[in-house]
Amino acid sequence: MTASKPFLIAEIGINHNGDIELAKRIIADAAAAGFHAVKFQKRTIDIVYDKEMLDSPRESPWGTTQREQKEGLEFGKAEYDEIDRYCKELGIQWTASCWDMKSLEFLRAYDPPFHKIASPMLGHIPLLKAIAADGKKTYISTGMSTLEEIDEVVDIFRAAKCPFELMHCNSTYPMEVEAANLQCIPMLRERYKCDVGYSGHETSLVTVCIAAAALGATSIERHVTLDRAMYGSDQSASIETKALKSFTTALFAVPGILGTGEKRVLETEAPAREKLRLSIEA
Repeated sequence: MTASKPFLIAEIGINHNGDIELAKRIIADAAAAGFHAVKFQKRTIDIVYDKEMLDSPRESPWGTTQREQKEGLEFGKAEYDEIDRYCKELGIQWTASCWDMKSLEFLRAYDPPFHKIASPMLGHIPLLKAIAADGKKTYISTGMSTLEEIDEVVDIFRAAKCPFELMHCNSTYPMEVEAANLQCIPMLRERYKCDVGYSGHETSLVTVCIAAAALGATSIERHVTLDRAMYGSDQSASIETKALKSFTTALFAVPGILGTGEKRVLETEAPAREKLRLSIEA
């Protein structure tokens, strides 16, 4: 049986640096390259972070405090209205990883086709239960998590009868390719009897993702950016959009390369067989 092409998610996150036009350029490039969806990150700053942290110093293009930096990176309703409109125009799906209940309520207004849970949220039980209650297909990253923690998350989604897919992940930014530990993909698939994808933060373009697809990853998520030299902690762990077409072309070739596993003489082999086998037998 031939493997299927993986579902490809372009993780924009906060790589738009608070600029909606920059975000739209990334969306357009991802759509043109054949990605199925783009994903953002949604946080309510005063819920996710405490006042002491937000008041602490941090130099950024938006000011000198953590609050100014984080508010500068956060999109609001006007920007998401435009994201929703633009993605529909281009025919590409979109969603956002929510870090708090208020952000989830915000996202629900757009009726996204699926949910995505970021690895840090695996300990946020109320948020997990609320997402599972929506009943939408949910992709669940498993970075920096124990199997016991994943067990609890899987139990929540199964109890809610919510379809889900785990995504193997190493939450290092950027990740060295030697730390990918992709054998976790078949391990998770066997342990939980579910589809398993891969969410990557490596600097290499496609090597790790091709290996993940060859191991049966049913979804691939990669951070994307216009320029890895831009401001932002995720930029160095991202693929530049100019390389996205090469990325998708390589990944979509994997099922055909793997084939069906059925051993037979192919039509393309027939001329060589006729010539070489006759020569040997003679």
